[in-house]
Parts: sequence; structure tokens; C-alpha cells
Amino acid sequence: MPTATVSLKGQLTLPKEIRVALGLRPGDRVNFVRMEDGNYAVLPATHSVQTLKGFLRRPGQKICFD
Repeated sequence: MPTATVSLKGQLTLPKEIRVALGLRPGDRVNFVRMEDGNYAVLPATHSVQTLKGFLRRPGQKICFD
């Protein structure tokens, strides 16, 4: 079982095996989710490009702040 050690600053480095399995790269973020049994799951905090749909206005559309 892969393990990691918490530094004095509260930081930890995920073992390469875990980073590869989660598809993580430098700069990626992770979420720590508390499970019903009290344990935590580490999940990549990634979002699909689809979540950006509608985020930017279309050219020529006016924005109303009323």
C-alpha cells in the first residue's frame, strides 16, 4: 500500500503510483471527501470542458446588469 508523510508545513507528496492512477499532473488540484465511515477519499478536482458552456458571452450580445 502506498504511503505519504506529512511535512512540518502540513504538506504531503502523493506517491507516483497514486498520481498516475488519478491522472494528476503538476498544478492539478485534489478534493478530500469524507466518507460515511469516517475515512477520506482523494479525488481529482477536475472539470470537463462542458462545464464552461455558457460561461462566456457570445460576440454581439449585450449584457444587462439590471
